[in-house]
Amino acid sequence: MKIIWATRGKTWGFKFLRADGCADPLPAFEQAFRGAPASGDFFARTNDNTGFMFRLMDPRGRTDRSGRVIPHEIIVFGDPAETVQSLDDALREIWPELSVQYDAVWDMPPLAG
Repeated sequence: MKIIWATRGKTWGFKFLRADGCADPLPAFEQAFRGAPASGDFFARTNDNTGFMFRLMDPRGRTDRSGRVIPHEIIVFGDPAETVQSLDDALREIWPELSVQYDAVWDMPPLAG
């Protein structure tokens, strides 16, 4: 499974927390989310149907220092692409692993890079 994941934290702005095997994840990220709604929960398959992308507002309602609920924008390629068919599936199959990683960094000081 390959994941590209962009989000922000309590005190730090937009960052890629994962970009598995991708030296520059921004072009893939921009292409995947082109045409997606600007905000709110979202789920779609990639054009070639080998992956999916989704946005979810933080399930625990965490906010940044300005009080905005934090969005998590995620692209997934590989095995889960065959079984994950909805945002509910993504929350059940993908989010638990990412949640552990996010819990560890959400309220840290601004991340470098």
